[in-house]
Amino acid sequence: MAEFRLLGPMEISTAGGPLDPGPPQRRAVLAALLVDAGRPVSVERLIDRVWDGEPPPKARETLYAHITRVRAMRLGVARLPSGYVLDVDRNDVDLHRFRDLLDRAREPDVADAERVAMLRRAIHLWRGTPLAELPSQWASQVREGLIRQRIGALTLWARAETRLGRPDVVIDRLRDAVAEHPLAESLAGELIRALCLGGRTAEALDCYAMTRRHLIDELGAEPGPELRALHLAVLRGSVGRPEAAPGAARAVPAQLPADVPAFTGRAVELSELSELLIGPGRESAVVITALSGTAGVGKTALAVRWAHQAREAFPGGQLYVNLRGYDPEQPVAPADALAGFLAALGVSGQEIPLDLEERAARYRTELSGRRVLIVLDNASSVEQVRPLLPGTPACAVLVTSRDSLAGLVAVHGAHRLTIGALPPADAIALLGTLIGRRAGAAPEAVAVLAEQCARLPLALRVAAELAVARPADSLRALVEELADHRRRLDLLDAGGDSRAAVRAVFSWSYQRLPAAVGRAFCLLGLHPGPHFDVQAAAALAGEPPARVRPVLDHLARAHLIQPARTGRYAMHDLLRAYAIWRADAQIKDLDQEAARGRLLDHYLSAAGVAVDSLYPENPAPAERLTSADALAWLDTERPVLLAVAARARSVRLAMTLHRYLESGGHFAEALLLHTRAHQAARQAGDPRGEADVLTCLGVIHRRLAQYADAATHHHSALALYRRIGDRIGEARSLTNIGIVHELRGRYDQAAGHHELAVTLFREGGDGVGEADALNNLGIVRELLNDYTGSAAHHRQALALYRELGQRSGEAKALGNLGIVHARLGDPETAADHYRQALLIFRELGVRSGEAHALTNLGDAHTRLGRYEAAADHQRRALDLFRRIGERYGEAGALNGLGEALAGGGQAGEAIATHAAALTLAGEISEHEEQARAHLGLAEIHQAAGRPGEAREHWAGALAIYTAIGSPHAAAVRDRLAALDG
Repeated sequence: MAEFRLLGPMEISTAGGPLDPGPPQRRAVLAALLVDAGRPVSVERLIDRVWDGEPPPKARETLYAHITRVRAMRLGVARLPSGYVLDVDRNDVDLHRFRDLLDRAREPDVADAERVAMLRRAIHLWRGTPLAELPSQWASQVREGLIRQRIGALTLWARAETRLGRPDVVIDRLRDAVAEHPLAESLAGELIRALCLGGRTAEALDCYAMTRRHLIDELGAEPGPELRALHLAVLRGSVGRPEAAPGAARAVPAQLPADVPAFTGRAVELSELSELLIGPGRESAVVITALSGTAGVGKTALAVRWAHQAREAFPGGQLYVNLRGYDPEQPVAPADALAGFLAALGVSGQEIPLDLEERAARYRTELSGRRVLIVLDNASSVEQVRPLLPGTPACAVLVTSRDSLAGLVAVHGAHRLTIGALPPADAIALLGTLIGRRAGAAPEAVAVLAEQCARLPLALRVAAELAVARPADSLRALVEELADHRRRLDLLDAGGDSRAAVRAVFSWSYQRLPAAVGRAFCLLGLHPGPHFDVQAAAALAGEPPARVRPVLDHLARAHLIQPARTGRYAMHDLLRAYAIWRADAQIKDLDQEAARGRLLDHYLSAAGVAVDSLYPENPAPAERLTSADALAWLDTERPVLLAVAARARSVRLAMTLHRYLESGGHFAEALLLHTRAHQAARQAGDPRGEADVLTCLGVIHRRLAQYADAATHHHSALALYRRIGDRIGEARSLTNIGIVHELRGRYDQAAGHHELAVTLFREGGDGVGEADALNNLGIVRELLNDYTGSAAHHRQALALYRELGQRSGEAKALGNLGIVHARLGDPETAADHYRQALLIFRELGVRSGEAHALTNLGDAHTRLGRYEAAADHQRRALDLFRRIGERYGEAGALNGLGEALAGGGQAGEAIATHAAALTLAGEISEHEEQARAHLGLAEIHQAAGRPGEAREHWAGALAIYTAIGSPHAAAVRDRLAALDG
């Protein structure tokens, strides 16, 4: 009996002593057999593994010679019809022992003590780099997969040890592992957790900072959501049992479309996909398979069927996007596809980078350590696919395209699988399944019909449905009719393209539709979005939904549209092209434009109701949805709305969607939408529309803390409003510029802009605008330490809001008055104002306002010495700010939490929290919160008798206040002087 060691240099041990595995090629043959010990390996696969796909002229003879030498070593190699098999017990191969132990340790019902014992044995099996002496690509893939499995074993072992109350046991080993694998976030997370539970919080924070630095330097991306959440738990002092760690809530996408009914054949292709994507050893690297073939051949159906069958092999989830690569108007840009993937992976909208390369880097980071299947359907080119490729081993990518994607094969090592028409037997079987018993009674006609459809599944389904819809006609008669119809079409298009068969079947089916159904089919081709509902179809048709619903049912039965999800439909790109072709031939241009106009009006109206329902103002809209229904509709329709806005180049739709996109953190989509709308307004000679969209662009850049860009857009809008004499627009631009000045610490300039805006709003009779400007002016006066003036402006605003019934404005004014009372040393009155504001914001469902009210209330509790209540309010605010993506508010809540913790005697946690606020505020150039963090840190260090550290932070605050011209600089300068004296 022999024992084989692959988890290090290859070794073979027998009762008689060690065996020399021989020269490199023989070692490669042994390794190729041992990795699949007990299973046959085909000759072709052995040759591929040994020679990296470039075998010498007599590779088979050389392989046979090596196998003969292996047998001479008294190792049992059997030849089976399916290939060679090394007859050994898997337990005699350390690689398989390791994997078996790891699999058993992962079972949920295993006790932690037993899990630890199994994992220790598994980890102990490693003696170095697996297959280190084998340079082949196959060996490299296996090696990378094993290293990832070792990282997983170390992570699982450390978690179990920590759960047993032994965090100190794992720290040293994890330090070495993190040094060896600095980008492995799972290892870093367990080390951070163990350090924190061992009372070494500062070291835990250092470990996070080091890991973050490595990720940014190497991958250009921030840590993933699990590690960020763990960092927050360390700052909060809430790291507890490992099973309560934030990783349990990691998003697992499940985006696959519904499986295809009556799927027939393709057994060979399904088997080959399994071999390519999840076969032995494939878990060690990103595997890319490209399905190519003509339109209508069933590439998507095959990909979706295999993906559903293999979904258990991808516990990290399944991502799917239809790239619409052959849509002449709306192919999906890689940046948009990445945004959808990142959202499905749990990245909030405001955290999705704007730049394509940064977005791709964040996507690769989110996939790190996960086994995810990515299905890229309908790709037009390698350029459309390349940014969507993951960078982590164990992920698999399945691409479908009419193109051969040669660059994907040559550069990225993709496997190409060309899909042809169904074999005759499978095509006949599909028709038999769809048509039923009539097919069995007329086998010759069915065989001819299959050939008339070029054995393309899409055409076969359309033809079968037409046959079912005409039960009185014989199949033979239908076949003769289709033959005659196709001949007529061939006179118009004699290109010989297989798509001609599809068009013939489409035409044959279309001409049998009732007139109203046929017209609706043509008009649906004008819809630019990826899917549509009954209301959108009704708008295109100019008919009420009740009359359109049965029309859609008819088209779905005919397979001319496909149900996409509950209440929604989609159209195959070939069918859409055919529908547009028919529309151009049969529907006048004016009627087409009228249909597009009705569609735009429908989306303008529906989006307006949803946005007004989600962000209510008084008086409430006449038609109103619940907040949940409004948000669900907007989220579902977002890709459609963006496509419609792009096709129509609609400024109105862009303006309607602004509040939703801004508040929801969909900044990248908002910038794209408003940029297109700005171009459209400029080309149309619409200066007011141009100014309105520039205002939206300024707001989005401000939310992204890109203050210079924000100011540029608002100044451009201001010039346009002045040119056309729009005084209210001018006032709005002035107050927006004032807000940007305030955020940059230029308080005098901000006050001047707000004062002028108040005058213009008042002259124009815009009470709400006047109240908003007064509110903003009050904020700036408070920052200038003019508390009396600040309170007066806020009271004026409050009175106006109440007079006009503006509840949201009333809550903002109450909150701002509370801040002034706090500055005046009256925290009880301040807290009362904050509570009133909190109640109104909750009543209206305004989450940003609720978060600000909570953090303000936390500040009041700190001033009243109620530190535990203060910390609780700040944590709730912090959670809300992070969920809605308001980073400015997040920095403020972190500082507020630091102040509460310091007041409660938790100096270490307070220092870490202020440090996090300082970092975040620096990232977004938020000067006030940077200075506040410095002040908090200075106070803590000074109280602890660390004058050097205190002086450093007093100086930091002074530098910021001096740079922005803040009146607070004098007080800080006095503190520094006292410290130095």
